[in-house]
Amino acid sequence: MTMHDYLPLAIVLAVGGLMAAAIALIGGALGPRRYSKIKQSPFECGSEVLDSAKQRFSVKFYVVALLFIVFDLETVFLYPWARNFQVLGWFGYIEMLVFAFTLVVGLIYVWKKGALNWD
Repeated sequence: MTMHDYLPLAIVLAVGGLMAAAIALIGGALGPRRYSKIKQSPFECGSEVLDSAKQRFSVKFYVVALLFIVFDLETVFLYPWARNFQVLGWFGYIEMLVFAFTLVVGLIYVWKKGALNWD
């Protein structure tokens, strides 16, 4: 592959970046500025702050976050596989079945261990 093959991707990324910057700048310049005491006050689910912000989180929160990352990465690997499905043939299909089976076994394991329970 040459650099010429990546030109459409570079154009899309440049246009997307320019649009994001333009939307942020135009919104900030032209947006309404109606400040009030209520809008300037800290907001958390409509309730007043009761505790310190330096509270400890349960370990289960981090376990669920790590599990989310693991299963989110599965989708990252599914896209290239689906894109090259015809090229990979049966070998690629069987490899993805093994990959998905491993993830399902992992999900069953953490489910049985109670890592997804918030009791």
